[in-house]
Amino acid sequence: MKYQQLSKLKLPDSPGVYIFKDARKRPLYIGRATSLKDRVKSYFGIDLIATRGPRIVDMVTRSKSIAYQSTDSVLEAILVESELIKRYQPYYNVGDRDDKSSNYVVITDEDWPRVFLARARDFDQQIKDGRLGYSVMKRFGPYPEGGLIKEALKILRRLFPFKDKKSFDRRHDSFYQALGRSPDGNDEAACLEYQETIQRLILFFSGQKRLLKSELKKQMTDASKELRFEDAGSLKRLIFALDHINDIALIKRATDSNRSQMGDSNHRQFRIEAYDVAHLSGTNVVGAMTVSVNGEAAPSEYRKFKISRNKNDDAAALSEMLGRRLNHSEWAFPDLIVVDGSLIQMNAAENVLKARRIGIPIIAVTKDERHKADRLIGNPELTKRFKLEIIAVNAEAHRFAIKYHRLRRRMTSML
Repeated sequence: MKYQQLSKLKLPDSPGVYIFKDARKRPLYIGRATSLKDRVKSYFGIDLIATRGPRIVDMVTRSKSIAYQSTDSVLEAILVESELIKRYQPYYNVGDRDDKSSNYVVITDEDWPRVFLARARDFDQQIKDGRLGYSVMKRFGPYPEGGLIKEALKILRRLFPFKDKKSFDRRHDSFYQALGRSPDGNDEAACLEYQETIQRLILFFSGQKRLLKSELKKQMTDASKELRFEDAGSLKRLIFALDHINDIALIKRATDSNRSQMGDSNHRQFRIEAYDVAHLSGTNVVGAMTVSVNGEAAPSEYRKFKISRNKNDDAAALSEMLGRRLNHSEWAFPDLIVVDGSLIQMNAAENVLKARRIGIPIIAVTKDERHKADRLIGNPELTKRFKLEIIAVNAEAHRFAIKYHRLRRRMTSML
């Protein structure tokens, strides 16, 4: 396939799965991406043999077309990639797979099913020898990157609280129940509710998010009609969470895996500070600053700001927050500032810096209707070079600001 054919694909700048196909439309290679546009384009660079090796160069040469499937999150891309590889067994995937580091996600067949990772090589051997020691309801994978699927399970456990491999230990299980990561209760009703949670988790792992959401919406409607408003509210929050999956940890790992493409950020402490404002119709206005150093989140350097005026003016709140931050000369200055918003927020931040004669580049992150990063405004070189880090630290600033805002609201309501 030739580079000139890429423009016809109109690849989106969003997560998903891509498939290189041969002349007979058979999959040669299946991969996932944080940005389909950037990842697929990278296969046609002049340094491909140095960065990917001769095997991938051979795959690109043999390919005649590329198909892709967009997903709402990196998490979904990981799961869809695994299912497609298992279904089609592409030559250039199977040959490179290292079963020594691959993992399955196992769901046991018990009254209270457990969900955990099992090393693929050991699991397969135990099945063969009849030494597994538990019955299996479902098995997903294998997933070649153990750290990545481990982070994915952490995200899913917030949406679908499940029992893990050590849940037989009461102290262990009680700890996760207190965090809302394991089902509470032990009666028949709680057991049936948990079985339903497991079925939802299975649908998600099977790549059937649309069907899952459809079922949840029907259940929410039924609950409302039956005046079970608490149940309806819980289902509504779950649907919202499915549409706003927090991919920060997964994006960070993707950034780490592409570190070699990020120039001298490997050799110096490149600091990015991200700012966001949160309020409810101009009340309890707060701001948050999060920090990323060489792609690593630095939580100890996060800062919260209680904005002095309750007003529905994000630009003014950002200006106040950034001004107060710059008063702290003892804090290390950033190499890049990221603001949540559009040119309005970007101009507000630039005016603060100009007034103090400080020259730090600023990038604004605009959001779509689902509040996901849609476009980066600012220095083209920096937006391209540090794209994943910018998106991750911006998402973290939004999370941190919302968390602080909710705390302020609770404190206000208690007065």
